[in-house]
Amino acid sequence: MDPKLTVAVDAARKAGNLIARAIDRLDKITINEKSPHDFVTSIDIQAEELIIETLRTAYPDDGFLAEESGKQGSEETVWIIDPLDGTMNFVHGVPQIGVSIALQERGKLSLAVVYDPFRNELFTACRGKGAQVNGNRMRVSQCHQLSEAMLGTGFPYHAKEQFPAYIDTFSEFFYNTASMRRPGSASLDLAYVASGRFDGFWEIGLAPWDLAAGVLLIKEAGGLIGDFNGSEDYFQSGNIVTANPKLFREMLKVIKPRLGDPAK
Repeated sequence: MDPKLTVAVDAARKAGNLIARAIDRLDKITINEKSPHDFVTSIDIQAEELIIETLRTAYPDDGFLAEESGKQGSEETVWIIDPLDGTMNFVHGVPQIGVSIALQERGKLSLAVVYDPFRNELFTACRGKGAQVNGNRMRVSQCHQLSEAMLGTGFPYHAKEQFPAYIDTFSEFFYNTASMRRPGSASLDLAYVASGRFDGFWEIGLAPWDLAAGVLLIKEAGGLIGDFNGSEDYFQSGNIVTANPKLFREMLKVIKPRLGDPAK
């Protein structure tokens, strides 16, 4: 295993163990509301500190972009971290939570880790070397028809002005796909696309730490990722659609007229 990937996996497992122990004692955890529908707990902060400490011990010159503490250090080699993806699930005791760590070097994603501490599932990727779940190679789904597809999504709590267009899009997919899911942890949703569990996924307004690891997992598993116009501006907009190449085009036919930028 790549030395940096080994350290990232160790950091993700440490954070995951902390989260798994804490979910059964929520009455002892501090919960604060950062903004409507956006919560942070003392475990989010402790998990992030644990990840950064583990990575910084091994690579003291690297920088960080983390959900709770923001940007730190170098911008050339940057660890992008979501220490507890699925905080709303966590504060309700729902064990659908991911730990997400990605490494960006000179502007390109080079490795990814998404860890599910409740299923002990580890999703990893290194650029150009494929993607794995618990050490086994994974590939995106081969489903090519919307009528046979199970899609994942997330609700646009932070982009309420787009909710009518989102509901229109959701309705079109609802009536023309096999099934829909909204589990509540974007990093795991993207890992599920990479592993072929979800045939496709779309969401509005995600942050870089929600996306980074999942993007590399999907690319290394043979999938396509774009914004709602099909371009690669998803880190800027936070809007993402992803699937295998054939289904990606079919999803864009539904999404672009409703949620895409008509100027592009």
